[in-house]
Amino acid sequence: MPQFGRAPSIFNYHGTSPPKPRRLRKTIVFSILALFLLPIAARAALYAYQRNPSDYRTADWSSTGSLPAASAFPEARVMILSGRTGGWKGVFAVHSWIVLKPEHARQWQRYDVVGWGEPLRENLRAPDGRWFGDRPRIVADIRGAQAQALIPKIQAAIKDYKYAKFGDYRIWPGPNSNTFVATILRAVPEMEVAMPPNAVGRDFRPWPYAGLTDSGTGVEASLWGLLGVKLGWVEGVELNVLGLVAGLDVRNPGVKVPGFGRIGFDGARATAATRL
Repeated sequence: MPQFGRAPSIFNYHGTSPPKPRRLRKTIVFSILALFLLPIAARAALYAYQRNPSDYRTADWSSTGSLPAASAFPEARVMILSGRTGGWKGVFAVHSWIVLKPEHARQWQRYDVVGWGEPLRENLRAPDGRWFGDRPRIVADIRGAQAQALIPKIQAAIKDYKYAKFGDYRIWPGPNSNTFVATILRAVPEMEVAMPPNAVGRDFRPWPYAGLTDSGTGVEASLWGLLGVKLGWVEGVELNVLGLVAGLDVRNPGVKVPGFGRIGFDGARATAATRL
C-alpha cells in the first residue's frame, strides 16, 4: 500500500506552528514601549527646540484678558483650564485648575493645588492667567443654570479635598494639581468632563481601583494611577503606563498621545485643544 507522510502537527516544532508565547510577549512589550516612548521622544525634541522660560521667575504668569470682568458676566460659570507646566515636566504634563463664578457674583474664584507650602490655593493667580508662559486651554466650560446647580457641589468637594495639608503634595504619581481636579470631577460626575490625557496625576488613587470611570459613563481598572485601562463614553479608550496615557476619544473623535495630549475634533463642549 502507498505510504503517506504524517501531516505536521501545529504542536510539532518542525511543522507550521503559531508564534511562541515568549515571542508574542516580546512583541506586545515592544509595541507598548514604542507607543509611549516615541511620542515622548518627539515631544522632548520639540520642547528643546521651543523657547521656554528657564524658571518660574522668568515665566509669564499674567492674565490673558480672555475672561470678562465678573460684574460684566451675570451668568454662573464653571471652567476647567490647563496649561503646560515648566521645566522638564513640560515634556510630559500640564497643570490643571478650576474657575468658578456663581450667578451675579462680582469676582471669579480660582482653585489650584501647587507643590510649595499649603497645596490648595484660592485665587493664587488670575483666573485666565498663563501657566509658565503657556496660554491656558479650555478643558470644560459650563454656563447658566447648569453651572449654578454644580457650584455648591464643587465647592463642597473642594472643602473636603484630603490632600490639602503641607507635605501632602507629590509630583508623581500624585497627589498633585491634576489629582485635585480629578478628585473634584469624581465627586461631581454629572459634569461629564474628561481631563487631558497629559494631565499626569489625574489617575492617582491611594489604592488599586476597579469600577466606574470619573464620569460614571464607563469602567476602569487602575493600580495607584501607575498602570490602568479605561473604557467609557466620556473618557474613551485609554491605556495608562506610569501615568502616561495613550488612547482614543470616542465622543469627540480624536487620539490621545503621550506628551502631546488629545489631538482631534472639538465637540459641543470645549476640549483641551481649545485655547482660552
